[in-house]
Amino acid sequence: MLSSSYIHSNSHPVAANSSNATSTSDDDSSYLLAQTIAQAADDRKGGDIVLLKVADVSYLADYFVVVTGFSNVQVRAIANSIEDRVEEEWQRRPLRTEGQMEGSWVLMDYGDVIVHIFLPKEREFYSLESFWGHAEQVHFSLSTSP
Repeated sequence: MLSSSYIHSNSHPVAANSSNATSTSDDDSSYLLAQTIAQAADDRKGGDIVLLKVADVSYLADYFVVVTGFSNVQVRAIANSIEDRVEEEWQRRPLRTEGQMEGSWVLMDYGDVIVHIFLPKEREFYSLESFWGHAEQVHFSLSTSP
């Protein structure tokens, strides 16, 4: 629950005395966090990585990052890689993590970015990209070093 000193701007809390410039900065921050998460997933060979900008269609988060892992072990490894990278680069830990033990669908909630790591059958069944089809799909490009 948010205290009275916060209001909702788009889909994330913003201090009541903030300006629109802060909101834009928060949006950029969410995008950069989503990119960091996608890169960490890619480092563990996560497949079919999709970033959905849900800020305009939902109050849940600014972005969803959807990833496929091809075994329970890989799903957990992707989740661990994301957690380690975000903690190292952003000094943030997920607010909540679900499904780590089962390893068929791990959900990691970073507040402004929510991560879904699925086994292929679960991803096909839940079809988040279709359910959130009205959300903008954001291009994720791998940063390759020379």
